[in-house]
Amino acid sequence: MTGERAADGRDRTGGPAGPTDETDEVTAAVMGAARLLVGLSARALAEVGSALTLPQLRTLVVLDSSGPVKLAALAASLGVNASTAMRMVDRLETGGLVDRKVNPENRREVVLRTTGEGAGLVATVLEHRHREVAALVGRLPVDVRSGLVAGLRALTLAAEGPDPGGSAAPDAQDVLAGDAGF
Repeated sequence: MTGERAADGRDRTGGPAGPTDETDEVTAAVMGAARLLVGLSARALAEVGSALTLPQLRTLVVLDSSGPVKLAALAASLGVNASTAMRMVDRLETGGLVDRKVNPENRREVVLRTTGEGAGLVATVLEHRHREVAALVGRLPVDVRSGLVAGLRALTLAAEGPDPGGSAAPDAQDVLAGDAGF
């Protein structure tokens, strides 16, 4: 029974909520915010009339923010294997949103980049999402906003550093564009 929380924030044994309860509460709040952002991204895609999926948008955002990259680097940024990234690039290239060029420094490699149309789509979708987030934030009381800024900055810093187990967390761009992001 220990650890179960009552409506007043205390555990059911009558003691104050412990660190696990607080971690669970923060985790639930962050997950809710992530779902909100995914929904805003999906709505932004729909508003611009794009038939892209959220993973395809995420790929475009990573490519647009990274500049020209090799397939292996794109796959690593997306956290997928190279064949999955290649299938995504194939679909985006067919739609005129991604371009492949032979790497001038190593002709055996291919470099990927967004086309002008792909970069324009990314900019439009991100601007739409920015406006929606700004409208939501504008509805919050000032004191809540400042607390939110501190909390989100701390969360972003935690994502940029290694976790206690020693593996690196995704970088901030992956977090924002990823599925949190998308």
